[in-house]
Amino acid sequence: MSGSDSSPRAWQLMLSGHRLDLLNPHSEDIEAEDIALGLSRVARWNGQTKGAYSFSVAQHSLLVESIFYSLNPQAHQKEKLAALLHDAPEYVVGDMISPFKAVIGGDYKSVEKRLLAAIHNRFGLPADISTSLTHAIKQADGVAAYHEAVTLAGFNEQDALTIFGAPPQNISVQKDLLEPMPSDKAKTAFIDRLSLLLG
Repeated sequence: MSGSDSSPRAWQLMLSGHRLDLLNPHSEDIEAEDIALGLSRVARWNGQTKGAYSFSVAQHSLLVESIFYSLNPQAHQKEKLAALLHDAPEYVVGDMISPFKAVIGGDYKSVEKRLLAAIHNRFGLPADISTSLTHAIKQADGVAAYHEAVTLAGFNEQDALTIFGAPPQNISVQKDLLEPMPSDKAKTAFIDRLSLLLG
């Protein structure tokens, strides 16, 4: 026997130098720059979007937080921060389209949940946010998905309505956030917004 550990590697080395354990993530191994970089290079809709650049998860996160605040104008900083970070685990696990997540099932969701809890802990949020806040963020996420689907992903309006539901009429969506950005610009925009919400 060689004595080497034959178990599969469960950590990823980040450019910050941290080794992030996917099965048991620690908040001290999570850095804002790593999140911003990763999310800015992960494409939404499996890259099947219009434009010269992919529409990144970083940009989607900015859109969701903007819509969340429009729907919940009394929201405080921590709630807006939770909205911005709702897809943050995807800087490690990538963005899987919903049909594929349904096929994979519980294991993916379990890893994603542990990562999100560690990310929340790193940035001063509770590991598990309230049911009402979760619902409000999911609503904003659905509105963002509807607009992305119609504007960028080639969906006709009827399909988008069937899958994502009708968006509320009483909110304004920042159209500039639906224009795909180069990854370096999306990274900067995400880190700037994160820094602002962290105060």
